[in-house]
Order: sequence, then C-alpha cells, then structure tokens
Amino acid sequence: MARAQFSAESTGSGAFVRQPNRFTGRVTPHSTSPEGGGPDDQDRWPLEAGRYRLIWCRACPWAHRARIVRSLLGLDDVISLGTVDPIRDERGWRFALDPDGFDPVLGIGYLSEAYLATDPDYTGRVTVPALVDTRTGRVVTNDYPQLTLDFSTEWRRFHSPGAPDLYPVELRPEMDALMAEIHRDVNNGVYRCGFATSQQAYDEAYRALFARLDALSERLAGRRYLMGDAITEADVRLFTTLVRFDVAYHGHFKCNRQKLTEMPVLWAYARDLFQTPGFGETVDFDHIKRHYYATHREINPTGIVPLGPDTSGWTTPHGRG
Repeated sequence: MARAQFSAESTGSGAFVRQPNRFTGRVTPHSTSPEGGGPDDQDRWPLEAGRYRLIWCRACPWAHRARIVRSLLGLDDVISLGTVDPIRDERGWRFALDPDGFDPVLGIGYLSEAYLATDPDYTGRVTVPALVDTRTGRVVTNDYPQLTLDFSTEWRRFHSPGAPDLYPVELRPEMDALMAEIHRDVNNGVYRCGFATSQQAYDEAYRALFARLDALSERLAGRRYLMGDAITEADVRLFTTLVRFDVAYHGHFKCNRQKLTEMPVLWAYARDLFQTPGFGETVDFDHIKRHYYATHREINPTGIVPLGPDTSGWTTPHGRG
C-alpha cells in the first residue's frame, strides 16, 4: 500500500475518508446567552457584529466558499477576516503573512493555538475555515457546510441592502440534494482521487467525479446557474472546485480526463461566476498552486510548483446570460 498523505483519513482499501468537523457551534440570534456571553447549553453563540473572526486560506476551497459568501452578503464589516499562509508546516496553518507572524486580532501565530485553546486534547488535523471568537480566542466552528448556510440565514439582520438570497426556502430540498451530490463526487471527489492509495479507490472516485461533471454540464446547458436564473450557495460550492481544477486537480490529483477548459459548458459557467463581483477577486492562483504542490509531499515529493497553466482565459467573454 502506498503511503497516504493523511494516514488517519485513509482506509485499509486505500480510500480517503475526510475527518469529521470537530467544532460545530453556531452563531445565531436564537442563542439564549446574553450579548458578550459564551455559548448556551446548545452550543449557540450570541449574534454580534465585530465579535467573530473568519480564518481562511486563499488556497483552500472549503474556506474560499466562506470568503465568497461573506462578500456576497455584505458581511465584510461585520465578520473580520484573518488569512493564513498557503504553506503548512508541521504545526499546521500559520499566520506568516501578517507582521511578525501573528494574527493582529487574535495574537496567535498558528491556528492550532485556537484549536487547543478550545479543546486541549484535540489531535486531529487543523482545518480552515474556522470562525473564532475574538473575546475568548476559542473556535466557534470549523463546520464549513453549515457555516455558509448560517451566514445566509442566522446573520440576515446584518446583510447589506439588496444582498442575494443564496439559500431560498422554496429551493432548499432540491438544493440540499444537489449540494450533497456535488460534495460527494466533485468537492470531495477530487480529494478522493488525489489522496487515494489504491488503484481501485482512485478509479471509483475518478469515474464518479467525471460522471457528475457530465451531469452538471447537461444541467447547466439549459440554465445560467445551478438553480435557475440566480446565484445560490450551490454555485459557490461548485465554483471553488472548478476554479482550482486546471491549476491543481487535473495534474496534482490526477483528475485528467479533461481540463476544465476542455469542458465547454462548465468552462463558460465558471468564467461567468469568476467575472461576477465577489468571486474572481477572491481567487489567488499562486496561493492555490503553492499550497497543493508544496504541501502534499506524499503526492509531490519534490515540492516543485508548476509554472502553468495559463490563467488569462478566465477574463475572456463567457457568453452566458
């Protein structure tokens, strides 16, 4: 058996099984805690502007979706933003981009410090995004699927005027099912390809990935966005994988049946989103490539970061809408 990138998340059959999210607190107006207080007995934190800090990495697709949703909803001045370096060392995500290597609000050098302040016995992988309480330095949540949905629902009172409804009530049953398929086969599917340590596990993940991309192409051939004429959470979740496809997943994770640029409908759809305010300006191809190629040493032992591909096509006309 080949060596796994994350041995604790690899099965005996060579399949990658992502670790569960350790912290699942929620910021909500339904918290019974007073303003300034901690979580109530249901792990619900009080809704307060300026109290919480979103820690993200420009390279990470799970964190990227939180950054995009925060921007689309106009929460930039309500939830502060901390950015970790794309290169992890043995202690995990670090604040090497900040002066002196410390987050200016939390005063920590590594995100792991906030994890351990919350759970001193935590031994799992430290992940982004993480929503951190600036009063206590504790992690409220690293539950990335629920975090962005909460931005749309629980944080509504702070949305900017005219902010989009990214999670419409009437569409939720269909959206939830679609996002589950996208997560299984695409968002996490590329990792199931890249982190597989057996041919069988890789083959299964590869086939599921491209079968789902083909189905999504067919769906998007007749509509501008996944749910119709308006951008929703589903589009954000698909975009953060598509924008990394050619620069990382096609080569690094062996997702190489086709490049995104060779899938006409998805390529046009992805460019449409990239050119929408709140999307393209949050993409950093350099950080993406340096993270994947320089961090996953079991997959890319040399640590060489490719110079390509040419990303200038992202700003060309998309012809949709």
